[in-house]
Amino acid sequence: MYHTIVVIVEDKPGVLNRVSSLFRRRMFNIESLTVGHTETPGVSRMTIVVDGDEVSVERLTAYLYKLVNVIQVNDLSTIPSVSRDLAMIKVNATPDNRMHIMQIVDVFRARIVDVTNNSFIIEITGDEEKIEGFIEVLRPWGIIEMVRTGVVIMSRGTASIYPNGNGNGKAHQVAVAI
Repeated sequence: MYHTIVVIVEDKPGVLNRVSSLFRRRMFNIESLTVGHTETPGVSRMTIVVDGDEVSVERLTAYLYKLVNVIQVNDLSTIPSVSRDLAMIKVNATPDNRMHIMQIVDVFRARIVDVTNNSFIIEITGDEEKIEGFIEVLRPWGIIEMVRTGVVIMSRGTASIYPNGNGNGKAHQVAVAI
């Protein structure tokens, strides 16, 4: 089962390396990784998608808390949340297929962000299934190049994933048998 883990960290050099090294040492393959600043200066948010069972992911969470710069860790896989991925896809666009591609773009609520004589660059945002479906529909037209940002996720409602609402200080560590 895929788990989407959000790790709140201090924004310092080497933190990404330490976190990704922990996943490597514990034999987890990172399916998706996004990192960005948060609303709190000096704090970054990592969203990491991994495949693993509940027990393994709980152990991984406990190990993450042992890293110096980790503030908070949450597995958002089982709580109500909203996730998004962004893809940019460059596709062959000949005079014969331009209208077909533009119709597909409209159906998927994507948008064309660049046009040349021979290609379109299309931007699409949504959940992973929507983007995968869009890619499969475009594939026969000739995908030249593609890039994806990776999953970002946020829990629904007014609750914050921070232990005290603002990201300051370490969270209470969850006791897990290792």
